[in-house]
Amino acid sequence: MKHDPRAIPAEDAPSFHALPAAQALALLGTPEGGLSQAEARERLARHGPNRLPEPRRRHPVLRFLSHFNNVLIYFLLASAVAAFLLDHAIDASVIVAVVLINAVIGYVQEGKAERALDAIRDMIAPHAAVLREGTRHEVEVADIVPGDIVLLEAGDKVPADLRVLSARNCLVDEAILTGESVPVVKQEGAVAGASALGDRTSMLFSGTLVATGQARALAVATGGTTEIGKISSLIGEVQTLTTPLLRQINRFGTLFTWFALALSALLFAFATLARGYSPVDAMMVVVSLAVGVVPEGLPAVITITLAIGVQRMARRHAIVRRLPAVETLGSTSVICSDKTGTLTRNEMTVRRVVTAGATHMVEGSGYAPLGAIGEGWRAGDGAQDDLDGLVHAAALCNDAELKEKDGHWIVLGDPMEGALGALAMKAGLDPRSLRAAWPRLDAIPFDAEHRFMATLNAAPSGERWVFVKGAPERVMAMCGLREAADWHEKIAQAAAQGERVLGFAARRAGPELAALGMDAVEEELRFLGLVGLIDPPREEALAAIADCRSAGISVKMITGDHQETATAIARQLNLADDPVAVTGVELDRVPDEALPALAARTSVFARTNPEHKLRIVRALQSTGAVVAMTGDGVNDAPSLKQADVGVAMGRKGTEAAKEAAEMVLANDDFASIVAAVREGRTVYDNIRKVIAWTLPTNGGEVMAVVLAIILGLALPMTPAQILWINMILTVTLGLVLAFEPPEPGVMARPPRPRNAPLLSRFLLWRVVFVSVLFTAGVFAIFQFALWRGLGEAVARTMVVNTLVVMEIFYLFNVRYLNAPSISLTGIVGTPVLLGALAAVTLAQIAFTYLPIMHTLFATAPIPFMDGLVIIAIGIVVLVILEAEKWLLGRRHIATD
Repeated sequence: MKHDPRAIPAEDAPSFHALPAAQALALLGTPEGGLSQAEARERLARHGPNRLPEPRRRHPVLRFLSHFNNVLIYFLLASAVAAFLLDHAIDASVIVAVVLINAVIGYVQEGKAERALDAIRDMIAPHAAVLREGTRHEVEVADIVPGDIVLLEAGDKVPADLRVLSARNCLVDEAILTGESVPVVKQEGAVAGASALGDRTSMLFSGTLVATGQARALAVATGGTTEIGKISSLIGEVQTLTTPLLRQINRFGTLFTWFALALSALLFAFATLARGYSPVDAMMVVVSLAVGVVPEGLPAVITITLAIGVQRMARRHAIVRRLPAVETLGSTSVICSDKTGTLTRNEMTVRRVVTAGATHMVEGSGYAPLGAIGEGWRAGDGAQDDLDGLVHAAALCNDAELKEKDGHWIVLGDPMEGALGALAMKAGLDPRSLRAAWPRLDAIPFDAEHRFMATLNAAPSGERWVFVKGAPERVMAMCGLREAADWHEKIAQAAAQGERVLGFAARRAGPELAALGMDAVEEELRFLGLVGLIDPPREEALAAIADCRSAGISVKMITGDHQETATAIARQLNLADDPVAVTGVELDRVPDEALPALAARTSVFARTNPEHKLRIVRALQSTGAVVAMTGDGVNDAPSLKQADVGVAMGRKGTEAAKEAAEMVLANDDFASIVAAVREGRTVYDNIRKVIAWTLPTNGGEVMAVVLAIILGLALPMTPAQILWINMILTVTLGLVLAFEPPEPGVMARPPRPRNAPLLSRFLLWRVVFVSVLFTAGVFAIFQFALWRGLGEAVARTMVVNTLVVMEIFYLFNVRYLNAPSISLTGIVGTPVLLGALAAVTLAQIAFTYLPIMHTLFATAPIPFMDGLVIIAIGIVVLVILEAEKWLLGRRHIATD
């Protein structure tokens, strides 16, 4: 009976990797010569084209308007209307500009998921060769149907999920799908049904690349039912998370809106009913206070602070695609990292050479021929000695080439063979010259069935030599060493270090041997030794992980590689004191409710697929962790999008990964993440400083006016003067805190919890305490001026200047939330701060002494000695706040 893989749910589809090839052909009703053209057309009409489904997209206008659907935005727009009613066009224009800028930024960035899907679609090759009616045909990939027999060669992209029917020396690069750092050998034999994705050697997966050899394979899944199609569906299902900062600002905006509306209504009622204000006068006061209490500059300053963080990160090769990700990265508590190419170099390296007499550790990493073998051993010109023969075998029983390009060594061919070529070069041999001097007469290519490669070479002396490399157990058996316990122990030692082990053998052959056969290869072979290869950790990643641990950030490796290899790398990176490892198969047996606890204590997740990665990220997030996910393959795209911050690799990363991520590392350097975390923490600190400065500033203004109305006193400021204070400070001092450098010890404290409030206990206290200080200062200077007989105009002018001076001194205090501000660096300030201070000083001089300002704002000149009193009040405020900071710091409240 023919089977239609699209006719039933994917979870009920047969495991083609576990079926014999003949049974797979029978199940799909495919004859040996392939489908007929008529049958192919009928299946295409039934199944649809072999392409990923297009997502449903919202209309661009609706996408843009959705960015205005926010309580704080509504309140800001209402404030703009209020400012226009007071003929204060500048404030109104600033508010409207902020709203529009935020909407445009959100609109531009919102297409991330759609672009990620488009990038995955582009990974599927446009054409493919199929066998139909016994004849080879070139067809559009979209026309491939389940049951087609596909013909593949080296360099081809796999166009669909295929069951291998026959393969010869077929190696497939599956790094984008499984994270496997070495091409996988493909063969037609069935594998266990429970095999992980990376172990399904009888399958070829859509979007992967054939590195070497040839294959004939049966299409068993097309379009959305392929593994890459499942990833596409996962990306589409993942909902974009609101960052902690945005959630807190939205919550703060909602609460603040209701508070401001209630305060305005109560004040209007009290002024008209209890104090005899006319409705028009009361409305003018209330509206001016509403504009004063609304921190309309806060969203703009937060946006600017994030943008400055983006620029600083860019200088450290971390490119941020979405502004709030800057702050979120600063609060990251867990980094889930891919192994291959992220924590490791993605370049195989020979780490040790073991002969019967000794073990030689090999220096260097990657394909660069730099470093020594042991104590500087150099190869001779023959193959008599075991070590000499092994190195000659490594260079001659080898089809890869190494080339230097722009100062970087790259391999053409199999990565492990490239590493063997680098080993020969470290021993003083030039593989190209050696191969010319030892011409190859015949070869047996590597095959999964016999698990070795052999070559017949003519030595310069005229002798003929057979060189063999392959799976160590197989090569040892060919040499008659099946029970060699010492060699098996050495293999186990290398494997325990995460190394991939190859065995080498050789023999001298007579001149009559002109071709290699299996009998000739296994005659009188001498076992030369073992080579242990590893994809080495990045040196900079080791230091970066140490920094993460000191900052309280947990690093977890999630990889498609084998458990032993991943665990060994984790130990070398010092990922944890005793890394706990779990495989994807084990994860499948863990219920969702038990996964968060397992994910929290596990350091290494091996042999994982995209669904596993997504489950792990979600499980960690359910514990309250703020998760950053790094990766470079298409298999990482769903979890990159699900994570609070997705971090893609810029050089080796796929476009799908980059489009799904919030941040891209231009240099693929894991250490850049630590630098980005430092910048993120600095950004959050600066945002806290902006809030800690802005809200008490507005609070002091509002409390002074409200108390004056309640107590029946003369207003210490007019509505126009309140607007002047807001305008002049918003465009000057309100911005300087965005440029503040990191405070000392920024990376020595633990990450901020996901549910930490935007206004901590310390900031709430600060808002109240500083507002009271400012209110006291306002009434003190107002009464002082009246006592001096200077009149209300001068008194109000002194109040405005006193507020500005107190805010200047408070700014110096708030620059360091957790350290004293009365120091050389604290008092001097940054160039931006000093420039803003100069601008405010000039503006206040104009406000106080220019006749036109007297007309516009009802101000009057202040006597010189009274101006010194104003400065003295600012100094007193600074001293009080520094004493308060010291007391709270001793009680550990300032860091809350």
